[in-house]
Amino acid sequence: MLVGYARVSTPSQSLDLQIKALKEAGCDKIFTDIASGAKAARSGLKDAEMVLREGDAMVVWKLDRLGRSIQHLIESINALKEKGIGFRSLQEAIDTQASGGKLVFHIFSALAEFERDLIRERTNAGLEAARARGKKGGRPKSLGQPKNVTLLKQMHADPNYSISDICKTLDISRSTFYRYLKSDN
Repeated sequence: MLVGYARVSTPSQSLDLQIKALKEAGCDKIFTDIASGAKAARSGLKDAEMVLREGDAMVVWKLDRLGRSIQHLIESINALKEKGIGFRSLQEAIDTQASGGKLVFHIFSALAEFERDLIRERTNAGLEAARARGKKGGRPKSLGQPKNVTLLKQMHADPNYSISDICKTLDISRSTFYRYLKSDN
């Protein structure tokens, strides 16, 4: 059985073109959503997935109707594949039940993995560059031990220390200073 899925992002857009193409492709059932692709909760898509059985195929008019990103698209198609369900995209002429479509899908998978690796490399390079410039990432430091809280309160009671001096000495932010000043520790 061929199960069609059509989606538009806003109510002002029409599903007619997609539905017509899905009917012409021989879809037995067609499910629709009017929702942004970025929204994970799409009732029409869930209903379509509930109807699909091993040996069936999900058909979309265009790849972007199914996935929010290449990564999401690949995950969705892999989930179908694991259940023995094929996938077809009419505009891109992809059919995972045919050898050519499988090849195209594997190329997409490789590109998505390459994209993830690039993002990871750029993120790590950015973090290293920030560290080299003396920037620290992550959560601001806490005072940790109770004796440091006592020291903070003693320094604050001493008029020779400004709040900036205390924060520099203890290597904490102003917000951390005020939080510990209010605490009963």
